[in-house]
Amino acid sequence: MRKTVCFFVLALAVLVFATGPAVAGTLDEVKARGYLIAGVNGGVFGFSMPDDKGTWKGLDVDTAKAIAAAVFGDAEKIKFSALTAVQRLPALQSKEIDVLCRNTTQTLTRETTNGLNFVHVNYYDGQGFLVPKKLGVKSAKELKGATVCVLPGTTTELNVADFFRKHNMEWKPVVIEQPAELNKAFFSGRCDCLTSDASQLAAHRSVAPNPDDYVLLPEIISKEPLAPVVRHGDDQWYDIVNWSVMALIQAEEFGITSKNVDEMLKSKDPGIQRFLGVTPGMGKALGLDERWAYNIIKQLGNYGEIFERNVGVNTPLKLERGLNALWTEGGLMYAAPFR
Repeated sequence: MRKTVCFFVLALAVLVFATGPAVAGTLDEVKARGYLIAGVNGGVFGFSMPDDKGTWKGLDVDTAKAIAAAVFGDAEKIKFSALTAVQRLPALQSKEIDVLCRNTTQTLTRETTNGLNFVHVNYYDGQGFLVPKKLGVKSAKELKGATVCVLPGTTTELNVADFFRKHNMEWKPVVIEQPAELNKAFFSGRCDCLTSDASQLAAHRSVAPNPDDYVLLPEIISKEPLAPVVRHGDDQWYDIVNWSVMALIQAEEFGITSKNVDEMLKSKDPGIQRFLGVTPGMGKALGLDERWAYNIIKQLGNYGEIFERNVGVNTPLKLERGLNALWTEGGLMYAAPFR
């Protein structure tokens, strides 16, 4: 009898531990609040920066808006939280934000020790060096003894230290947490060099007093897969954010744009029918409206549209697609099947 009672108590304890208390997931919390809170960089032109009217713009901003469009059917149901590199991960861990869309590099430590999950990459990048032309430097290997402006709490800080150590060169870091202050220090001549992701360097140069006075050195010293980030432990929210990013990419592959998406609703292609919710199932699987992907593309466009209007060759950044082209065009942008 005693063994039977002990077994029953143990089984009950296992059941309670396995099921646990009912806890609302991030999707429920976001819906109850009525808007998404996205952590972004407050000062990188082309990626995330408010304009002179206070309107947030950029590739990361549009990525975050895509998530809001998927959840609410309205890309404007979102608030942005400007975070420094040091602030960004703790803000996500402490649930001050729902998602981090702030040019953050996926690394093993961040996905394990820090308890975070990176979704699909929204920009493939690499770390480079920006210097004044008057310095006369043609290669990063000529930067022996240079003062280098760098943000703390970043893979950039670690990579540049490795670079100088690898090439047995002395250097002097100038570490400033606020991006605006770091840029000011570089452009005022306090540093010989500014190092960051190449896309950010292009962004910083584009808003310099005299952009033509600065040159990007040819070396790219790292891999920087930049992607939105969510917390460990909420699979549904991870799925929503992950597939929202991939919807942007898949729409471009399908040839669906913000201008023709309504016409594409009439397509006989079964893949497009599933993608746009004409054939139901994809929305239900995510816990969203069946038109979630349609809402993203209608309001924001596909990945190519977002890239070109924010950082493309016709913007001040003048960035080529490169690695960020579709896989069918020689790039790395590739979405998993929507089925």
